[in-house]
Amino acid sequence: MDDVSAQWDEVQVGMAGAQPVAGGFRAIETFSVEGEPLTLGNEFAEVLVRKVRTRNGLRLEICSPKLGFAVRLCPLQLEALTWQSSDVFSGFLSNPLGPVSDAPEP
Repeated sequence: MDDVSAQWDEVQVGMAGAQPVAGGFRAIETFSVEGEPLTLGNEFAEVLVRKVRTRNGLRLEICSPKLGFAVRLCPLQLEALTWQSSDVFSGFLSNPLGPVSDAPEP
């Protein structure tokens, strides 16, 4: 097993049956992975990205292994990101460690 797969498995196990999403937690739905995860990172952050097929169609799953957050975005949600200015993304960084109240417990 390569390092990326090991990291991804660790994040999935660390969630203990729940997936953090905007607004709270929900049970992990059944999905199938399409391809290997892609790791993107720099000195400030690291994310794992992969395409998953859910009962509602394809989603792009983005996970922060260090913080334990993950989100699955549909094509419309991804397209909506392209409509935003860089100021919107700067606002996201006002709390760089994510929403403290929604953070998964270790």
